[in-house]
Parts: sequence; C-alpha cells; structure tokens
Amino acid sequence: MQTAYFAGGCFWCVEAVFQRIKGVLNATSGYCNGTTQKPTYQDICTGTTGHAEVVKIEFDEVIVTFEELLSVFFATHDPTTLNQQGNDKGTQYRSAVFYTNTEQQIQAKQFVQKLGDNIVTEVSALDLFYPAENYHQNYYNNNPNQPYCAMLITPKIDKYFNQ
Repeated sequence: MQTAYFAGGCFWCVEAVFQRIKGVLNATSGYCNGTTQKPTYQDICTGTTGHAEVVKIEFDEVIVTFEELLSVFFATHDPTTLNQQGNDKGTQYRSAVFYTNTEQQIQAKQFVQKLGDNIVTEVSALDLFYPAENYHQNYYNNNPNQPYCAMLITPKIDKYFNQ
C-alpha cells in the first residue's frame, strides 16, 4: 500500500472522486503543510495558517499506480487557477501534490511539466497531515443532496466517470 496527498480545492470534491477509483482503499480529508498545530476547519478558513485542504489517499499500487492517480487528479480540477477552485478562494484551496517519497516527487514534477506552462499546481514534500473533523469525512456520500454537493460534486463525478 502507498499513500498520496492531493489538494484540489474543497476536499469534499477530491475525496468523492477518489473514493470511486478502483484500488483506492481509503480517502481521508484533512489539512497539511501549514503553521498551526492541530488546525480546525475554522482555523484554515481564515487563510492565514498556510494549510491546504487535502485528501490522504491510501491505495494499492498493484491495482492503481500513482501516475494513474495523478491523471485523475488533474482531470477533475482546474490546475491553472492560483488559490482557487470555482467559488472557493484562498490558499487553503490551492492545487497541490504533496509527495511522500522521491519517486512521487519525480512523477508529479514530470506530470506537471508535460501539462505545460500554465499549470500552477504546487509540488511539495508533505510536512504534517491532520485529519479534518469527523463531519468532513465521507461528506459527499453522506450528503449527496446537500446543495454544494448536488451542484458541484455530482456533475464532476458524472462527467469524469460517465465519459
């Protein structure tokens, strides 16, 4: 098993997509690479802690590779908007791959380079990961009719998985 960390805007969206990928064993929403220890959602929403909303992806590399996960990640968010995904604005919504080893670092940087000059996705070493509060976990699956989910996440899932 390997672990990958992706930040692509609201972690509810990222989590919902990766939970549907064969070989992903677990997806945990959380916060990483900021200055506040044990941040809360209220802390990171200030935009002053440096944390990104991120999803920790535990996956079976025999079933799905890190490069395949990168493909999903870049296909399901806009990596050309700095610190923003849709109406979600702030550094906590930045596009980022937080690598855990040299192989992931190399693959992520090569992937970004292949996509071109307009990609603003950060590729950085993972520092600390803090799981988000329980009510953020498995959010879309527990709240598919919540307006944010119905308007933003459902179409994203439908577009990616029903191509």
